[in-house]
Amino acid sequence: MAGRPLIGISTYLEAGARWGVWELEAALLPAGYPRLVQRSGGLAAMLPPDAPEHAAATVARLDGLVIAGGPDVEPVRYGAEREPRTGPPARERDAWELALIDAALAAGVPLLGICRGMQLLNVALGGTLVQHIEGHAEVVGVFGRHAVKPVPGTLYAGLVPEETSVPTYHHQAVDRLGTGLLASAYAADGTVEAVELPTADWALGVQWHPEMGADLRVVRGLVTAAS
Repeated sequence: MAGRPLIGISTYLEAGARWGVWELEAALLPAGYPRLVQRSGGLAAMLPPDAPEHAAATVARLDGLVIAGGPDVEPVRYGAEREPRTGPPARERDAWELALIDAALAAGVPLLGICRGMQLLNVALGGTLVQHIEGHAEVVGVFGRHAVKPVPGTLYAGLVPEETSVPTYHHQAVDRLGTGLLASAYAADGTVEAVELPTADWALGVQWHPEMGADLRVVRGLVTAAS
């Protein structure tokens, strides 16, 4: 298609959001996500939670899809019991985003999962998560940084061939990989930092938060594939 590709980005659905004189339920998204898509050459569209049966029709109107970061995936989604440090469930968002992932993979729409989005991609394909790790969210509400090393020959390494320092904030991580997924980057402590699906047209997940940094290469890869 001509022009800038349309990239949908999933959103939070939060009670008690405040702006001006208002305190209401809101579909919201940190501004770094749409700005990153725009800086990478795409048009950004927010996708608030909807009924899962509408996911395929939604994805059909998009050129690419980003599943954004956010709350912990409910452990029942990967057959586990909730541990004490796992956050409260976001069931409506889990159901919607899992349906979006399934629809994007089925339709061959380029897909990028960021943080929670990478974990959901893993869960969608039958993988599991570690419910708490140390060292990747050291100060509450503050993004940290650590090095990520690509696996040679992967989609991710083709975009970012060198070891890089990335903005990070998470306390859960990929455990068992979902069916067909390949780990394509690691942290120094062995945490899986990127996954991809070689059998898909373009499907990548990163555990860090590119919207909090200046490196556009991952999202430019998505936008290029969506073009």
